[in-house]
Amino acid sequence: MFRRRSTPPPGPLSALVVGLGNPGREYGTTRHNVGYRVVDLLAEKWGVRLGRSRFQGRLGLGEVGGRRVALLHPTTFMNRSGEAVAAAARFYRIPPERILVVADDVNLELGRLRVRRAGSAGGHHGLESVIGMLGASDFPRVRVGVGTPEAAIDRVAYVLGRFRPEEIAPLTLALRRAAEAVEVWLTEGVEAAANRFNAPLAQEQDEQRRPHRQPVDDEGVEGAGAQPAQEKGDGHHPAQG
Repeated sequence: MFRRRSTPPPGPLSALVVGLGNPGREYGTTRHNVGYRVVDLLAEKWGVRLGRSRFQGRLGLGEVGGRRVALLHPTTFMNRSGEAVAAAARFYRIPPERILVVADDVNLELGRLRVRRAGSAGGHHGLESVIGMLGASDFPRVRVGVGTPEAAIDRVAYVLGRFRPEEIAPLTLALRRAAEAVEVWLTEGVEAAANRFNAPLAQEQDEQRRPHRQPVDDEGVEGAGAQPAQEKGDGHHPAQG
C-alpha cells in the first residue's frame, strides 16, 4: 500500500502527522516521548528523512499512498509544541482536520490506543499547546497508553521516567499498532482507525489468537464495541515544560 519515494511529490500537502515529545537524548526513551517514537517508525517505513530543521521542529516530507505527507517532531519542550504545529499548518495551509497528533496517555493501560476525531487536551500540556496555537481542538489524535502511576508517584516524574524491562514488549507492540492506526487514518479515515484500534487489549489479543477472521454478517458491524471517535475528555496528566 505504501511505497517509498526519495523526494516528495509536488502539490499541496495532504496531511501533517505530529509526534509529541521532549527534545534531547535524555528524554528519548521516556514515557512522554512515545509520540516521537511513533513518528520515527513511520519515517523509517515510508522512507522519510526527518532532517530538515523548520518551524521549531524536525520535518520530513514524503509520499504515502499517493498523498504528500509531512512528519514533524516539535523541538520545543512539550508545553510549547503548538508553536511548531501552528507554524507548519500556516505554511502548508493545512486545516486542523488533516493534522494528526500522536501523544502519550497516562489514563490508558500500557499498550492501549485511543483514536479520536477531536477532543479536549485532558490535562496533556502538549495537546493544550497545540489547541491554543491552532485556535481549534477539532484535529484527530492517536493517544498511546503508557500506564497509570500509583497514587504515591508524582505524575510528572512518571511520564519523564523510562519503561521497566517487562514493559518493553507491550510498548513495542503499541508503537507499531499506533503507526498502523496513522496509516489507516490516512487511507480510510478516522472512524475506520477508531473502530480498528480502540478495542480493549483483551479483545485485541483475542482477535490475534483466532486462526481465521470470521466474515461480518448483516447483523453486526466490524469493530462494534470500539469507543467512538470523539470524546470531550482524553486523559489527565501534567507534562514537562
